[in-house]
Amino acid sequence: MSIVVGIAGGTGSGKTSFAERLREKLGPDRCLSIAEDSYYKDGSALSPAERSAFNYDHPDAFEASLLVEDIRDLKAGRPVPHLTYDHATYVRRVLPDPLSPRPVILLEGILVLVEEPLRRLMDIKLFIDTDADVRILRRLSRDLVERGRSFDSVVHQYLGSVRPMHLEFVEPSKRYADLIIPEGSQNVVALEAVVARVNAMLHG
Repeated sequence: MSIVVGIAGGTGSGKTSFAERLREKLGPDRCLSIAEDSYYKDGSALSPAERSAFNYDHPDAFEASLLVEDIRDLKAGRPVPHLTYDHATYVRRVLPDPLSPRPVILLEGILVLVEEPLRRLMDIKLFIDTDADVRILRRLSRDLVERGRSFDSVVHQYLGSVRPMHLEFVEPSKRYADLIIPEGSQNVVALEAVVARVNAMLHG
């Protein structure tokens, strides 16, 4: 049975970087990385007005029941569809290569600790705690460079939904974490502690 490590934290906190460092340390061949973003509800049928109003930072934006089902299947040794989400077209697609179970499943996303059925499937729950000013600068840089967004649209989204949802859902979810990690992948002590714990569980 696979070990599931849940990695939560606000937008731009360094969740993905921490997951990547963890994967490197544990061995890429032993790890399967899954992003909660891949489980956004498909928005291809939404009107332009509905798309612009879509709140990516609310729990209702995700198909949590499908994510729970897939994690449960992977833990039981069953492959699952490989999903991806295109933020430019609001479309969730299934890629041709299914995801096969690995000894360690790294699940990262802003709200992975919010859903109780999902938390029950996790063996280790982490929260990456990074200052808000650092997170907004990372978010701004990512959206401008990688997603072709305008400065005004990023600021509008941050003030309108990202920050309120962080305060309402993301920040409170850290009380469910086994370990709160300041500075993410830069925190070498925390990284090594998690690696040691996972290895102990694998060989226990």
